[in-house]
Amino acid sequence: MKNIDLAVHFFFQIGLILIACRIVGLVAKRFGQPQVVAEMIAGVLLGPSLFGFLYPELQAYVFPWGKKGTPPIRDTQAYLFPASQLGLALYMFVVGLEFRTDILRSHIRSSVAVSVAGMLTPFVLGSLLGWYFHSATDLFPKETKLFEATLFLGASMCITAFPMLARIIHFKGLTGTLMGTVAIGAGAIDDVMAWCLLAIVLASFDANMTQAATGIGGGIGFALLAIFVVRPLMMRCQKWWIDKDNSLTDSGFVVGLICMTLAAWFTDKIHLHAVFGAFVMGTCLPRGVMSRDLIARIQPLAVGLLLPLFFTYSGLSTKIGLLSSPYLWGMCGLVLVAAVAGKFLACWFAARLTGVPNREAMGIGTLMNARGLMELIIINIGLDRGLISEALFAILVVMAVLTTLMASPLFDALVGGRKVV
Repeated sequence: MKNIDLAVHFFFQIGLILIACRIVGLVAKRFGQPQVVAEMIAGVLLGPSLFGFLYPELQAYVFPWGKKGTPPIRDTQAYLFPASQLGLALYMFVVGLEFRTDILRSHIRSSVAVSVAGMLTPFVLGSLLGWYFHSATDLFPKETKLFEATLFLGASMCITAFPMLARIIHFKGLTGTLMGTVAIGAGAIDDVMAWCLLAIVLASFDANMTQAATGIGGGIGFALLAIFVVRPLMMRCQKWWIDKDNSLTDSGFVVGLICMTLAAWFTDKIHLHAVFGAFVMGTCLPRGVMSRDLIARIQPLAVGLLLPLFFTYSGLSTKIGLLSSPYLWGMCGLVLVAAVAGKFLACWFAARLTGVPNREAMGIGTLMNARGLMELIIINIGLDRGLISEALFAILVVMAVLTTLMASPLFDALVGGRKVV
């Protein structure tokens, strides 16, 4: 009976989440924002920051947030978290399938330069803020060491919303352009490095630095295996999974899902997170019929149904009401200024140094400044592991939302509607 009640409640939650995401999406569309940005905002609105603030009892009934040891029906985390992780992995798998490594190679110099600048500058600024927050505030728990605080906040500041970036580039019609290619390449490099930094932080927090070596070494080994073993093997075998009418068979579809789930399982097991494995596997599967049909079958379900669950899960952890003093809002403003200055200005300058025209360089800086989805992932891990306080989590969510929200209007203001090359 409890399982039936759980299923009934979960279906109700999904319906409410999808309705909220679509309503916010209609409003966001008027301001030139893609649907995925609207879902990010809707997730925060459904949490204690708005829904829970206006109707606390109703919000607690709809999204019960229990404690360890409570029955599943009293704890949304018990089922919303795994469902949200599945949506996240499927989404990153699709992003990997759409990733154009051939275009990236033609602009690798600019991508690397933008990536390095877009990592070092915000990392330094974030580390300095981490040192200040750890030394002068209670935004980090006592269990978090100074080294962990500086490294974690540095990684949080230098990360780019790679999957969000991919959707914005698609939304703006920048796929295959100089601007879109440099940004997507730099974003991919940035996020890989940020995950390596996070692996070091978590290993230090667990007092087991071999965990970091295992994560980073395992990630490199996995990427090499996917590129040099899985990719050639799938290229040879794909003919078995293509029908006479040039479409992917059901067996081929399942094989693609098996590759994705095993890759996500492995990278999650070595503490690099499932999204890394899903993305890498997506980049390695054969292009053409297989990638086309996998995207066509997976994307509607992942983007339309499962991904909003992740944003809602993040929103349920966000308590903006904890920022209850001018001092905390001042700290939030400081984080936002450091984030924008570290990403936008540094990436714009690096792009200009490598010969990218000023208009395209400003567009790249704007796109790289969006934190979005990947920021939410990394800070959710920090909160779950007890690395950061709920107040710092709220500050970083505000930063992630605002930097992502400003990407589209700022891009239109600086780049405009002229033809993009």
